[in-house]
Amino acid sequence: MVGAGPDGVASRVVSTSITRSPARGAAIVPALLGLVRFAHTIFALPFALAGALFAQMAWPTAGRLAWIGLAMVGARSLAMALNRLIDHRIDARNPRTAGRELPSGRLTTTQVGVFAALSLAALVASTSQLAEPTRYLWPVPVALFWIYPYVKRVSWTCHLVLGLTIGLAPVGAWLAVTGGVTWATIALGLAVACWIAGFDVVYALLDVDFDTAHGVHSIPAHFGPRRALWFTRGFHCAAGLLLVAVGIGIEAGVAYFVGVGLCAAVLVVENAIIRPDRPDRINAAFSHANIVLSVLFAATVVAEVALR
Repeated sequence: MVGAGPDGVASRVVSTSITRSPARGAAIVPALLGLVRFAHTIFALPFALAGALFAQMAWPTAGRLAWIGLAMVGARSLAMALNRLIDHRIDARNPRTAGRELPSGRLTTTQVGVFAALSLAALVASTSQLAEPTRYLWPVPVALFWIYPYVKRVSWTCHLVLGLTIGLAPVGAWLAVTGGVTWATIALGLAVACWIAGFDVVYALLDVDFDTAHGVHSIPAHFGPRRALWFTRGFHCAAGLLLVAVGIGIEAGVAYFVGVGLCAAVLVVENAIIRPDRPDRINAAFSHANIVLSVLFAATVVAEVALR
């Protein structure tokens, strides 16, 4: 059942939750893929690819790309597993998230803990095969993975923390190729941070009633849904400007700036369709628009390097 919450935000009310038996054997695999929302990895992969390619304006070796890819998958899987473990009691009380793998009982905390350990092992093993700084800097993102779930308990700045955490992906990929960074590297990481923070604010609109009632902090819960959308617009404007700065820093050609312009157009459309009282539009913006933007940016990066 859907009801209207404060400031016109629709909230989903579920009267009962279904408890499942823990997944066993081969059934654990799809359960874990659901836990980490593996399909959403596509959101950040193109930006990690950009970091790897823009570092030398050339394709790294297949082996290095494979290790970078494994590092990113391991890092994201670890981040999601830790977030689900730390938040599973909150998720159990939230009607929208009560059906997730841990609250519903489809996975146990032990299973997710083992998965987190394996993800960490993949991250450490892959970074050990890349440029030297990555071999000892991997604890930095891991620390942020731990910190983020707790920030939402005390501050509405949690969206920025999440953005900065994911923004480390292209910086790490750049570092993995060259062993160093430039100001363009930092601009690329901040662009990703602003993009992620912006759509995380939008996603938080779905839980504004629950968050307000249970002391979970977010920009929508603190400032109200309609004011929150201005934060998203500001973050996304900053992301577009930072991507332009990246182009200047790497002395990009026309293909890059045309691609960034198209990405900016996607963000404009995404922000235009969002309405606090339309959860369906929020989901469309979160999934469809962000996938389009990610694929478009990947094509932009590949075209820029290929035309050099």
